[in-house]
Amino acid sequence: MNTEQILGQIRALGSEQTKKILLKHGAREPVFGVKVEDLKKILKGEKGNNALAADLFSSGVYDAMYLAGLMADGAKMPVDLIRQWAETRYGGAISEYTVPWVASENREGDLLALSWIDSPDETIAATGWSTFSSIVSVWPDSTLDFAALRSLLGRVALEIHGSPERVRRAMTGFVVSTGCYVADLQELTLAAAAKTDQVLLELHGQACRIPSAVEYIHKVIKTGRTGVKKKTAKC
Repeated sequence: MNTEQILGQIRALGSEQTKKILLKHGAREPVFGVKVEDLKKILKGEKGNNALAADLFSSGVYDAMYLAGLMADGAKMPVDLIRQWAETRYGGAISEYTVPWVASENREGDLLALSWIDSPDETIAATGWSTFSSIVSVWPDSTLDFAALRSLLGRVALEIHGSPERVRRAMTGFVVSTGCYVADLQELTLAAAAKTDQVLLELHGQACRIPSAVEYIHKVIKTGRTGVKKKTAKC
């Protein structure tokens, strides 16, 4: 299939109800409202087609950009193209899932993430923290830079109070992911998680039920699955 054929399928599969939900969560026009399970049907036979993924992402159609992330093989993508995707500054699922998924497949993913978290642009900074969330969930512990991760956990505890809300959420996701997938850093992650819970409570108030990072990590500990890596960060 080519780009136009896939865009035609996306238009046909879209629904107004799904579109409204996506728009509320950071998507912007053009968006057709295709469910992820339907995008995955289009994906069959095209996994790893980086040229097609690049065209779909550059279309600017939200559904196509999300599909591009599922399709792309980040290990074989040029780093400059991954960086270009991040610099589109498209918020929501694209900046916090699509780009991080692809970056985490690349051997330079951690270097990209480090450069992004220092960005003054909150969308790019959130991409960086989300990339680390993906990295710790799929990279073997033997390939992780533990000194860097310890430093990042300390940075979360120090900086989360003064960070933009989108970055706060991404920092929290990083802490939870590290606590679930890197057993040797669990003590540090629980300390950082306590800080993230405090900040989220201040933001949303006690009347609003918010996910607790500490509770989530403890649930994973109880299942005995701490440190069990995923095959892919994509979903």
